[in-house]
Amino acid sequence: MSGELMKRLAEARKKGEVGLLADAIPYARWMQIAPEDGTGELLTRMRFHGELIGNTFLPAIHGGTLGAMLEMAAIFHLLWVTETTTVPKIVNITVDYLRSAGPRDVIAAAKVTKQGRRMVNVFAEAWQDDRSRPVASASAHFLVQSDDEPSSL
Repeated sequence: MSGELMKRLAEARKKGEVGLLADAIPYARWMQIAPEDGTGELLTRMRFHGELIGNTFLPAIHGGTLGAMLEMAAIFHLLWVTETTTVPKIVNITVDYLRSAGPRDVIAAAKVTKQGRRMVNVFAEAWQDDRSRPVASASAHFLVQSDDEPSSL
């Protein structure tokens, strides 16, 4: 899988089409999570579909899908913006649920807060209609060492 993803990454960079990254990740396709850069900023969008609902009484999107979407936003950001030559491996993620997410698309943005040789810290934030009113945020740590470096974990 990682070889296929890195091949897609090279193809996406060559064509300048970040959306091709999601095609190599079956989970992203099923969840309808894909990166986009139409605004000049790399954003990740999770298209609403009925299977995302966790609370049918509100209705509200399930928190687990929001966490998965924030993790994917961070990975897409790392793949597209950094010089990584391997697929980032999640070490840990902390998700803060800030308000209920209604039955509509969710958009997220990520940024690297600290980058070392092997570890990268990323902050991601998700919103729906108003970016100043986020529905969830996450702080994540990824291992990004190259395949030829020995692992110390």
